[in-house]
Amino acid sequence: MNGGKIIPSKDNPVTKPTIRNNDAEAAYEIIMDAIVTQRLTPSQKVSENIFSDMFAISRTISRNLIERLIAQRFLVSLSPRVTQVAPLTLLEIKQNFVLRKIFIPEIVSLAGARVDFRKLTCLSEKIQKLLPITDDRSALRLLKANKELNLAFCDPSGYPLLCDWAHQLENTAMRIYWLYVKTKKKFPYDMDQQNILFEIMKSDEPEKIHKAVLDIIIRSEERILNAVFSHEQFYTQDLLV
Repeated sequence: MNGGKIIPSKDNPVTKPTIRNNDAEAAYEIIMDAIVTQRLTPSQKVSENIFSDMFAISRTISRNLIERLIAQRFLVSLSPRVTQVAPLTLLEIKQNFVLRKIFIPEIVSLAGARVDFRKLTCLSEKIQKLLPITDDRSALRLLKANKELNLAFCDPSGYPLLCDWAHQLENTAMRIYWLYVKTKKKFPYDMDQQNILFEIMKSDEPEKIHKAVLDIIIRSEERILNAVFSHEQFYTQDLLV
């Protein structure tokens, strides 16, 4: 680490991005990885030129991605000439958890037993195999697998707009969980809770599902906030690791 910023290394999963044929979706994923892993640090200024130089993508794709990421609140436009990575403060963390506690339990309870339990089991096993966390690459792979697992709970709900919100909340949650996995070298909840949720989902009882999902989010929030408050390097405006 250097001044709170991650030094590019062989363990940094976004040190040498490769994008074929200027694929916009591949470029989007690589830039999101850079935001999550803080290669693009919170509040860092960005531009078409910076994206083009860092990620070897065209200025046209860079411009489109900047607009897309501003709309999703992962970048913030301060003026026509100044755009920066969205800050990551205690307020952002609390806001994300507030919204997740409102929306995610409701979405998952709507999905109920329609979820693909085989897919959920495979993703759960994948997460287990990625533990313990040994480097940045394994940490990012773990967060992506967890995001895929959480969305697999939401997507069968049949409400596309709610699912779109869930996707954005989970992307922001990856930024938050990065703080935890980098400092604690573990995940903010245990898989026993997840396995209990699997069984409750099979019962297809919305109230029980809602309560179980809310409990997992609340426990994760407590662990995240405790990690923030107990780690002196987070006593800054932006939470950098």
